[in-house]
Amino acid sequence: MKLNKIYGIAFLLLITSVTFAQQLPQFTQYMFNTISINPAYAGSRETLSVVGLHRSQWVGLEGGPQTQTLSIHAPLRNENVGLGLSVINDELGFENFQYVYADVSYTIQTGINSELAFGLKGGVTAYNLDADYQQSQANDPLIFGFQDRLDFNVGAGVYWHSERWYLGLSAPRILNNDYSGDGQFEALERVSYYFTGGYVFDLSENIKLKPSALVKATNGAPLSFDVSANFLFNEKFWIGGGYRINEQTSALGGIIDFQVSKQFRVGYAYEYELSDLRNFNSGTHEVLIIFELWKSRRIKSPRYF
Repeated sequence: MKLNKIYGIAFLLLITSVTFAQQLPQFTQYMFNTISINPAYAGSRETLSVVGLHRSQWVGLEGGPQTQTLSIHAPLRNENVGLGLSVINDELGFENFQYVYADVSYTIQTGINSELAFGLKGGVTAYNLDADYQQSQANDPLIFGFQDRLDFNVGAGVYWHSERWYLGLSAPRILNNDYSGDGQFEALERVSYYFTGGYVFDLSENIKLKPSALVKATNGAPLSFDVSANFLFNEKFWIGGGYRINEQTSALGGIIDFQVSKQFRVGYAYEYELSDLRNFNSGTHEVLIIFELWKSRRIKSPRYF
C-alpha cells in the first residue's frame, strides 16, 4: 500500500470526527483536567489552581492531533462561588480550533462531607484552515480563500463530590455552530455530553487506589468509554493505566504523576493505539503540569481529584 494511501485512510478517520461532528479533545489524564470539560469543577480545589497540558496524538502520523490546554480556577471569598478560565488550542490536520471560555460555579452542601456544584461556561470558539493547505486547494472554491470563523457558545455542568468520590455530568458546548458559513464545506461543532466518576480506596496507610471512568456521547459520533485506575503512594506518587474504546479506535495508556511539592505537580501519560492505526504511529504522549497556591486555612481535606 502506498504511503499516501495510508495517510489518506488514517486522515479520513481524523476528519470524520471533525468535519461532521467536531468534538472537544479527549485526554488520557482526564481525571486531573476536569475543568476543561465541566464548569462546575471551578473552585472545587479550594485554592487557586493552574493546569497546563500538552498532548501529541499518534506521533509520526502526518496530520495527527496536537492539543494544548491552559486553565485557571479558584473559589472567591464567598467559597460557594468559583470562577475559572480555560484556553484550548486543538490542531487536527489542516483544521485548527481555539477555545477561550470562562467558568462560574455555585456550590451547596448536600451532607456532612458532600457538596453539589452547578456550573455555567461561556466563551468563543475560533476555527480556521492552514494557509498552506488553502493555497494547495486553489482550484477548489470551497477551500481556497476560506474565511476564519468565530462563534459564541455556552456550556453547563454539575459536579457532586466528597473527599473520597465524585460524579460529574456536563455539556461544555451546547450550541450547534456551523463554521462552514455557506453550508457546503462542513465543519460542525456538535453537543458532547460527559459523565465522569471516581472513588478513592485505602489499601494501606500509605497506598490508595483511585479508579475513575468517563463516558462521552456526541451527536453524530460513536460513544467513547474511558476507564482507568491509579495508585497513590505516600501522597506523592501516582502510577496507573487506562483504556479507551469507541467504534473507530481503542487505546491502552499508562500514567505517572509526581507531587514535587504542595504547590507543584507534574505528570506524563503514554497511549498505545490498539486499532489498525498502530501500524502508522509511535503512540500518543501527554504532559501535565499543575500549580496551586495552598492556603492551609482554606484546604479542608486532601485533594485526590
